[in-house]
Amino acid sequence: MATSSTSPFSSQRGLTLVELLIALTLSTLIALAGIASLTVARQGFSAVDASSQLDNNARFATSIMRRLIVQAGYLEEKYAMDFGSEFQTQAASDIEPNLKGFNNAAYNQALVIGTSTTVTGTSVNSSDMLVLRFQAGETVFNSGIPDETMINCSGGALQLTAGLNSTDRMVSVFHVATSAQTGQPSLMCTWQTEAGTWATQPLIEGVESMQVLYGVDGVSAGAAATATPTSVPTAYLRADQLTVSGNNPATLLNWRRVRSVRIGLVMRGPPGSAPEVTVPAQYPLGVKDIMNSTTDAGSEFAAKTDRRLRQTVTFTVHLRNPQDNV
Repeated sequence: MATSSTSPFSSQRGLTLVELLIALTLSTLIALAGIASLTVARQGFSAVDASSQLDNNARFATSIMRRLIVQAGYLEEKYAMDFGSEFQTQAASDIEPNLKGFNNAAYNQALVIGTSTTVTGTSVNSSDMLVLRFQAGETVFNSGIPDETMINCSGGALQLTAGLNSTDRMVSVFHVATSAQTGQPSLMCTWQTEAGTWATQPLIEGVESMQVLYGVDGVSAGAAATATPTSVPTAYLRADQLTVSGNNPATLLNWRRVRSVRIGLVMRGPPGSAPEVTVPAQYPLGVKDIMNSTTDAGSEFAAKTDRRLRQTVTFTVHLRNPQDNV
C-alpha cells in the first residue's frame, strides 16, 4: 500500500495582509484605551492627592494663625494694670497697638515697628500684612522662668533671657511673599527673636493671597472712634479704612477697637492638579458680592488657566485679650 508523502504542516498557511491589519488595529485600540484609562486614573489620583495636601495646609494655617491672633494683646497680670518700662517711655497715644495691619502691603520692617505708616512696594497678589504683639508668660511672676505658653509665628516657645523679660512685647508678622528656597508664593512668618534680631521663614508653600478684615467696635471708615466701646464688633473694615488721615493718635485708637479678625487665604496645588484647564475666580473673604469689594484688589482672585487646583480658606477669630489696654 502506498504511503502519503504529504507533510503535516503543508495544510497550514500564514495570515493575510487584511487579517494582519485588522489585528494590528484592534491591538492599537486596546492599547489606546488602556493608556487613556491610566491617564484619567493618574489625573484623578493627582487631584485627590493635591486636595488632601491643600486640606492639610489649610488646617495648619488656620491652627497657627488662630493661636497667634488669640495671643495678641496678652499681658502679664501686673502689666495689664500698671504697664512695664516699655509702656512708660512714651505717651499712650503713640504706643504701637497689639494688633495692626496693612492693606495690600509687602513686608516692611519700618511699618512693623511703627517708624513709618506709608505702604511701599508691591505685595504678592495684593496680599495684606498682619502684625501681632504680646508678652511672654512666666511660671511665677518675676521668676524669669518662661511657662512656654506663648509662641512666635514659627511655632517656637518664647524664652526669657538676659535681654528679654516679661515687660517686653514680642512681635510676630504674617505676610505673603515669594519663597527664596522654592520660588513659590508662600505664607511667611517674620518674628522678633529673644536676642532682638529679626528672622523670616516660609510656613506654607503655595499660599497665593492673604486678605484680612478687622471687626471693629464704634469705628467708621476713615474716621476717629467716637462711640462708647463694647466687646462686640459692629463692622468689618480693611486696614486702610482704620487710618484717620493726618491723625496718628486717632488711627492707633481705632486699632485698639479691633475685636475680631477675618482671614481669607487662597492656596494652590501643583501644576496639572486641577481637572479643568481654567480654574474659576476665588473670593478669599467669603461669597462673591458679599465680602469682596471693587476698591480692594485682593478681595477677588482672578480666574487662572494653569490647571492648578485651588482652595479658599476663610475663618474669623474673636480676640480674647482686650486691645484697649495698649
